[in-house]
Amino acid sequence: MTTNICSFKDRCVSILCCKFCKQVLSSRGMKAVLLADTEIDLFSTDIPPTNAVDFTGRCYFTKICKCKLKDIACLKCGNIVGYHVIVPCSSCLLSCNNGHFWMFHSRAVYDTNRLDSTGVNVLLWGNLPEIEESTDEDVLNISAEECIR
Repeated sequence: MTTNICSFKDRCVSILCCKFCKQVLSSRGMKAVLLADTEIDLFSTDIPPTNAVDFTGRCYFTKICKCKLKDIACLKCGNIVGYHVIVPCSSCLLSCNNGHFWMFHSRAVYDTNRLDSTGVNVLLWGNLPEIEESTDEDVLNISAEECIR
C-alpha cells in the first residue's frame, strides 16, 4: 500500500474574502505556500472565482520559476487580490502541489473556516463536493456576514 505524501484531503476549506471591501471571493479556498518560495503564505482555489474577480494588467513571468501569471482584481472594489497561473512551469507541475491555479495574496484576503452541511464541523477538502457539483452559486449563497469580522 502506498501513501500520497502530497495529499490535501485533511486540509480545511476556507471562505476567502477581500480585505478591502469584505466581498466573498471563493467558497473553496485553501491555505497554501508559494512553491517557488515557501516563506510566502497564500490562499488558493481550484476553480475560477467567477462573478468575484477578473483579470487585470498583462501577463508576466516570475523571477524564481517560469510560470506565466496574470493578476486578478476584486470586482467590487478593484483591488488586486491575487493572480492566476496561466501556464505553470514544469518545475512547479512536478512539485508537490494541490493543483490549484488561482492564488490569493494573504495581504489582500482573509479566510473564514467553511462549515460542513451540519453547520457544526469545519469542512475538509476530502469531504468537499466534486467541482462539477459546485457552481458559482456556492459563492453567491454565502452571506456577507461570513466575511465580516
